Amino acid sequence: MTETKQVDVLIAGQGAAAFAAGLYSARYQVSTVIVGEQFGGETAIGGTIENYPGQPDIDGFDLMMKFKEQVDNLDTPTEYSNLVSVEKKGDAFHCVLENGTEIEAITVILAVGRERRKLHLPKEEEWTGRGVSYCSTCDAPLYRNKAAAAVVGGGNAAVEGAVLLAKYAETVYLIYRRGEFTRPEPILLKVLDQTQNVKVLFNTEVSELIGSDDSGLTAIRVNNPWEGKDVLEVDGLFVEAGADPRLDIPNQLGLEINQDTGEVHVDKGLNTSVEGVYAAGDLTDGTELKQTITAAAQGAIAALSSYQHIMEVKAERGDSNISQPAAVGD
Repeated sequence: MTETKQVDVLIAGQGAAAFAAGLYSARYQVSTVIVGEQFGGETAIGGTIENYPGQPDIDGFDLMMKFKEQVDNLDTPTEYSNLVSVEKKGDAFHCVLENGTEIEAITVILAVGRERRKLHLPKEEEWTGRGVSYCSTCDAPLYRNKAAAAVVGGGNAAVEGAVLLAKYAETVYLIYRRGEFTRPEPILLKVLDQTQNVKVLFNTEVSELIGSDDSGLTAIRVNNPWEGKDVLEVDGLFVEAGADPRLDIPNQLGLEINQDTGEVHVDKGLNTSVEGVYAAGDLTDGTELKQTITAAAQGAIAALSSYQHIMEVKAERGDSNISQPAAVGD
């Protein structure tokens, strides 16, 4: 019979929100476990970060390593497996990880972020890593001296990816299904305008991936011909079309979802609609600004709300082991 581990708070995720929640929970002196398979979240694969205060120019992976090291120094354990099941039982939650580990927690903080959108075209899965990629900042250097690459999307990530790829590939196609950019930051659009080897294809979508099982992707078909061609030869296709909140666990728990954004609805304390469950970071509708700094801030706030609830539950249980938090302002 599998032994169920007992903790005060389980934090799902390994990005900025999760590590910040772990840091604050540890300093509140409540027993904490962080669970998740993918280290670092979006920040770790985001390339150079230039807008995190105190770190004007740092690689996202390195920044997340600093987060993790700070949490590790407080002896907060990590289970490298995803949370797959949560069930409320009395005043606690029975949690099951993908590796079969069972954990009972008084509170749960969900910081699982988003899943990158895909084109859902034939061969997309098979050719991932063989011409199809979802991270320009990760894989752009692989296209040094290549003839052409394409980026799909119309947000900051797509524009940044196209500009970065232009430093390596001779020609970059930036493919966007709408007629103009409305979401990217103006400074990014200015840089894009100055990057002469990026060709912007508005009102266009990729309709087919072309290649072979031996070579992987070699070309794409577009639904709106560019310069009279509907087939563009490319060495790589980068899908930077945004991401959707990971809602498997929120839906299991019946959390309220913001119908306008598709995100988990939270209040100013990062409380969800289920008592004892908190959400932080890109998963939530807590802020429109999806950045490392806002995710970290939300993680800290969620940890405070979680701590307060844990103390209430322990008091109701008559638990004498009620901790006093460390001075978090230090």
